[in-house]
Amino acid sequence: MAKISINLSSGELEKTPESDIIIGIDLGTTNSLVAYIHEAKAMAVAGADGKNTLVPSIVHFDESGQVIVGNEAKKYLLTDPQNTIYSVKRLMGKSYKDVSDAEQYLGYKIIDEDTDSLVKIRVRDRFYSPVELSAKILTELKTRIEATLGQAVSKAVITVPAYFNDAQRQATRDAGKLAGLDVLRIVNEPTAASLAYGIGLSPDESKKIAVYDLGGGTFDISILQIQGGIFEVLSTNGDTYLGGDDFDRAIIDFWLEKYHINKNILIDNKKISQQFRVAAEEAKKTLSLDNQYIGRIGEWSCEILKAEFENLISPLINKTLNSCKQALSDAKLTVENIDSVIMVGGSTRVPLVKKTVSEFFNQAVNDKLNPDEVVALGAAIQADILAGNNKDLLLIDITPLSLGIETMGGLMDTIIPRNTKVPAKAGRQYTTSVDGQKNLQVAVYQGERDLVSDNRKLGEFILRGIPPMPAGIPKIDIQFILDADGILTVRARELRSEIEQQIQVKSAYGISEEEMARMLLDSIQYAESDMKIRALLEARNEANNILLSADKFIEQNKTILNEEEIKETKRLTEALRQSVEGDDKDAINLAMENLNTYTTPLAHRAMDANIGAAIKGKKLG
Repeated sequence: MAKISINLSSGELEKTPESDIIIGIDLGTTNSLVAYIHEAKAMAVAGADGKNTLVPSIVHFDESGQVIVGNEAKKYLLTDPQNTIYSVKRLMGKSYKDVSDAEQYLGYKIIDEDTDSLVKIRVRDRFYSPVELSAKILTELKTRIEATLGQAVSKAVITVPAYFNDAQRQATRDAGKLAGLDVLRIVNEPTAASLAYGIGLSPDESKKIAVYDLGGGTFDISILQIQGGIFEVLSTNGDTYLGGDDFDRAIIDFWLEKYHINKNILIDNKKISQQFRVAAEEAKKTLSLDNQYIGRIGEWSCEILKAEFENLISPLINKTLNSCKQALSDAKLTVENIDSVIMVGGSTRVPLVKKTVSEFFNQAVNDKLNPDEVVALGAAIQADILAGNNKDLLLIDITPLSLGIETMGGLMDTIIPRNTKVPAKAGRQYTTSVDGQKNLQVAVYQGERDLVSDNRKLGEFILRGIPPMPAGIPKIDIQFILDADGILTVRARELRSEIEQQIQVKSAYGISEEEMARMLLDSIQYAESDMKIRALLEARNEANNILLSADKFIEQNKTILNEEEIKETKRLTEALRQSVEGDDKDAINLAMENLNTYTTPLAHRAMDANIGAAIKGKKLG
């Protein structure tokens, strides 16, 4: 019987048959790759040129709203930085408060809403989440491999750093779904790297592995224990602002000092700045093979010896060794306990890096595979295992559909994602949305859609007796415990008063394979519309909270604010109130940003005045 395939993004019939291949994706901070198993060998997929497997993780939006991803987007980093988004992986699953320290390093604008909601990126008058931006990169990778295979693909394994938390992993899953991919598994990057080297493929193997990952902008060290095909992360450490880019900057600073060039030229002349950066990167690569680099930038003949370069980067490499020491200490291990060291990331090509790491661990390092590709290759191997092509490995039971609870606006908040190994336990903390709230209804759902109305309700209970407090103060811990038989226990506990309530449900009861398949297909087919609805509802929820705060702020600070400030605050508040009644989430976000931008300095002044009044006449010390 012939197969008819549906494009999961558009719902239209595919012109090409859908492949049974499950692809492996390395969604990286600097570059991303896609790989698959071809004739029993993992292969990273190159672009149209047939050479370069790396897709720069860069998204540019031109004036007409067209989206450009990868190498073509890279050239806009200097000419149009505010509309060219890079390093979006660092923002995944994060609020503004989490990433505010990194704002100075970004050429684009992230929005400060003074809330715990996920960070937004402003591009002209539109607002994007890291999930939407990551989906653009994943779509590019999906397009690339479909062109290679001549077939549509819809299933993937995506890798993430070992230190990614639940929110960051869920954000990565959501990005995959938005790109039209059913994400079967989220795999830790060091685990994928180990699989690429064939470590952990044997059920009888028992090893402790160090994975040293030095990329363009970040460094990670992970210590893994592998036993019986199970990968356990014993410890991780690293530096999110240390990588090959820092090697390049060290070379640039060396040239500026050597040739007495004013540093301000890099700020005042972006073209010269770019030329220095490109030359420094070229010098770094040359010095991995030769003892000297000679280049020219404008009027300057820029030279550097290998010994000079190594002297410049030694302190940076030593910083990575400090992280290695800490990771070993956290894992309660010494270098003698490590059976193998795996090198990941393009910056590990620098000979001094390999030499220093090898000396630190007292053994030769594993660097035979392309360090840029090793994580993607491992993801492809994991994907092949999931496809059932490796009969020697036992697949542990997984939960077939996501489990979560209903939150404000009828949204589904996933606690245990689909394909999580069972038994499993996961939790999240919530709070109240109304002052003096004494009861909290916990409704449990199963499914993959963003609205609970599109999912299946498993049960509900009410946590009663919460001590009356202002909204946002109570801390309610909700735990999902899923046993090996698929029995789900949901527990809610208010942490201040320690009141507790729980319910037991059977998660998969009454769902046929066909119904499950339909729910999964719907979740991907309607991913874009679901995301728009979620974004609108989340914007309304945030806006309503800000409106309450704004009204309270004016009432409490009438004596501190002048007439003009009160009038303007009320005007901006009313503009936000009107935008909430509409269906344009970008208009709501813009109105929120305008109100926050205006009131932030007023709030600081009011706080100073209130503190001054509180301590007036009191002795300190």
